[in-house]
Amino acid sequence: MDFIELARSRYSCKSFDSRQISKEQLDSILEAGRLAPTAKNLQEQHVYVVQSAEGLAKVDALTPCRYGAPTMLIVAFDKNNVFTYPGQKYDSGIEDATIVTTHMMLCAKSVGVESCWVNFFDPDKMAEAFQLPANEEILTCLALGYAAEGAGPLANHNSRKPIEETVTYL
Repeated sequence: MDFIELARSRYSCKSFDSRQISKEQLDSILEAGRLAPTAKNLQEQHVYVVQSAEGLAKVDALTPCRYGAPTMLIVAFDKNNVFTYPGQKYDSGIEDATIVTTHMMLCAKSVGVESCWVNFFDPDKMAEAFQLPANEEILTCLALGYAAEGAGPLANHNSRKPIEETVTYL
C-alpha cells in the first residue's frame, strides 16, 4: 500500500475486539516512534505500553475512550529536555510527541493494527495513576488493537476540504 492510500485508509477506531496484537506488530509500532524526527534529535519522548488488566483498568478509570483496545500507549515527553525556539514562546515537547504518536499510528495501520488517538483524559491524573516521573508530561494515549466486527470510520471520515482551502502558495 502506498503512503497516500495508507493515510486515506487509517481511521480512529472506536470499537476494538479483545485479541492482543502480536509482539512483532507492537515492536514495529514502537520502532516507528523511536525513529520519528524530533527537534535537534533530542528524542525527549517516552512511550509507556499498557496491556495488563490492572493497567487497562487504571486507563478505564480515567477515560471512557479506550474503546476496548487491548493495548494503550501513553506518550509523554521529558519537559526538561526540549528545544526552546527563538522568542522563548514555544518549545518542542508537544510537537515532538505528536510526531512520534503520528508515526506509530501510521505504522500501526501498515502492520494491520487499528488505532485511536485519545486525549480525553486529565494528563496529571494519568501520570499520578501510573506514577510517572515528575519531569514527564503526557501528551496523549494511543489505543491499539483489531477492529471489532462492524467497526469502521465515522461517516464524515472521507470528508475533506478542497486543497485550495488548506494550501496557499506564496
